[in-house]
Amino acid sequence: QVQLVESGGGLVQAGGSLRLSCEASGRTFGNHAMGWFRQAPGKEREFVAAITYSGVYALYADSVKGRFTISRDNAKNTVFLQMNSLKPEDTALYFCTAGKRLIVDTRSKYEEEYDHWGQGTQVTVSS
Repeated sequence: QVQLVESGGGLVQAGGSLRLSCEASGRTFGNHAMGWFRQAPGKEREFVAAITYSGVYALYADSVKGRFTISRDNAKNTVFLQMNSLKPEDTALYFCTAGKRLIVDTRSKYEEEYDHWGQGTQVTVSS
């Protein structure tokens, strides 16, 4: 059974930064793309970023492009999300997820491409 455990969320002022981490266990981490999604109160869960199994290529939602960076350390079975220039609209519960495939493409923006999810870590950005 795959387990994903997120950490690093918290309360930060607008313009600040946070770094989320997600540690995976239960299967070969390096054989799967990884992603981050988020869900704000009263809204549907939305794609944030995804990274290939090798870490060479990443895909971002337009709303976070240039501010967020996804990365991974396969030796530590961990994926990260560095979030800079945070805005109040970034406030959400952030989920780490493991992809069904190695690669990342436009399909990676959809939840159906992922088969395991963490419990989420809360990010709150105050204005």
